[in-house]
Amino acid sequence: MREIYLIRHGMPDFPGGARMCLGRTDLPLGLRGRLQAVLLGAVYGPSGAGECFCSHLSRSRQTAELMGFASPVIIPGLEEMDAGDWDGLSFDEIRRRWPEYYERRGRDRSLPPPGGEEFEAANRRFTAAVKRALALSRGDVAIVSHSSVIQTLLCVLEGRPFDCARDFSLPYGSVTRLGFDGDGFILRGYGLLPVPELTPGLAGRLLDASEPPAELAAHCRLTAETAMEIVCRLAAAGVCLDENLVYAAALLHDVSKGTPDHALAGAGLMSQLGYPALAPLIAQHHDLEDCSKPDEAMAVYLADKLCLGGRRVSVSERFRASLGKCRDEQARQAHDRRYKAALEAAKTINDICGKDVIPV
Repeated sequence: MREIYLIRHGMPDFPGGARMCLGRTDLPLGLRGRLQAVLLGAVYGPSGAGECFCSHLSRSRQTAELMGFASPVIIPGLEEMDAGDWDGLSFDEIRRRWPEYYERRGRDRSLPPPGGEEFEAANRRFTAAVKRALALSRGDVAIVSHSSVIQTLLCVLEGRPFDCARDFSLPYGSVTRLGFDGDGFILRGYGLLPVPELTPGLAGRLLDASEPPAELAAHCRLTAETAMEIVCRLAAAGVCLDENLVYAAALLHDVSKGTPDHALAGAGLMSQLGYPALAPLIAQHHDLEDCSKPDEAMAVYLADKLCLGGRRVSVSERFRASLGKCRDEQARQAHDRRYKAALEAAKTINDICGKDVIPV
């Protein structure tokens, strides 16, 4: 029995962040989509599937490549359904330009968009493409494709009409597992989201997939190294922390750098990806909630404050360097609050260790 992993690509980089009706319009992966692809690869990559096939669309090819497949094979027929006149338009614009048809399609979900592809035709070419991938390979295979065409196959396998296609929830970066016995498909599960153990190696691949500038990448790696030194110092003093959690949070604390409130944005992103334990550590790397408790959040917070770019500094030097970025009184007050918190946290750890392991 062969295993087939039908994978919906990671989340695309929607222009302006607004969702759109996405069919043949070619968009690359966004940040979240790139991270989803790395997580998929940790479970369904080359060690889990011998070969990989994908559509020609960028979001499908990039997902396959970030999963670890150096040369995924492009097969015609795996692409998303053609959305016709709606392809590439925001849903607000679609509602404005086709109000009656949009409402009608809400009632009858078997209707394609105007000029779009019919469900039955999409199912025929997608099923043929999947069978071609099987004919070109041996063993288990990963097929990176798109939600609507995978949903048509699920309708057929479950004996349901095509107007039920959207009842099958397939989030970005999810997997539909099929068995294949040589004659037909056996559905094992759909909409499965991988949440592999966040090892140091996987955390490193996630950092690389976030595509940070060189200086930011150096800062993140040094912060992780510094955080592990803090963990070791505390362990020697009898305080044991979750070192894998600290390392991953320190390495990924700036994963959303460049977006507003990047600490909270990064925390939300990691939580959405299935790592809620990481979220509070990342969220607190700017504002530590408890400066008296020697926990994982404190280790990440102080490690960040001991690194300026890619070099080690004292807490005071780090805050002197950032003071010039404060453009108004509110920012200066926040800076002063964080500086005092860092000094208090440093004192907490130095007192526990019985010596100045955190340079202030």
